Amino acid sequence: MIAYGEKFQSGLGYHDFLHVHGTDDQRQRWQGVHEQIVLTPAQRTLLASFTREIKVICLAGAWCGDCVNQCPILDHFQIVQPLIQVRYFDRDAHPDLGKALSICGAARVPAVLFLTEDDCQLGMYGDRTLSKYRAMAAAQLGPACPTGLVAEPRELLAAVVQDWLDEFERIHWIVRLSARLREKHGD
Repeated sequence: MIAYGEKFQSGLGYHDFLHVHGTDDQRQRWQGVHEQIVLTPAQRTLLASFTREIKVICLAGAWCGDCVNQCPILDHFQIVQPLIQVRYFDRDAHPDLGKALSICGAARVPAVLFLTEDDCQLGMYGDRTLSKYRAMAAAQLGPACPTGLVAEPRELLAAVVQDWLDEFERIHWIVRLSARLREKHGD
């Protein structure tokens, strides 16, 4: 059993993770996606409204295309809302996390574990968002397999940002409405 609070403390911030685990080419790719992400005023307002600390363990790989396209989103959220604290872990350097956060029987990335301020588990999310899976299904399975709404490629990044924000909002409501934490904070 992993002591997630202790593990969280050993994680790296966004830029440190890329410095330690990424090549120059990989860092450049992550930066390219980072520069494309634009949070809407409504998204920024929502993030700014969060009132509880949320710790996030993100299992990733600097080499991973899905991580390149999603992890910069988490950095944008943390920039807007300092109560969101994300720590990154390289999948290959942390096989214990890979096993604990496995998805569909494998150490897929990115995989995110949300924790309360006092290290209780809140939820897990990854490896791709619903919008990304819809786009993949439309491309791989064809029109015979209805997938719901599928974003055009230029809109896909914005849809993935919203998918992640929806999950962060859900996690925030869990901690904000927790009777235990409301008693602790007197609200």
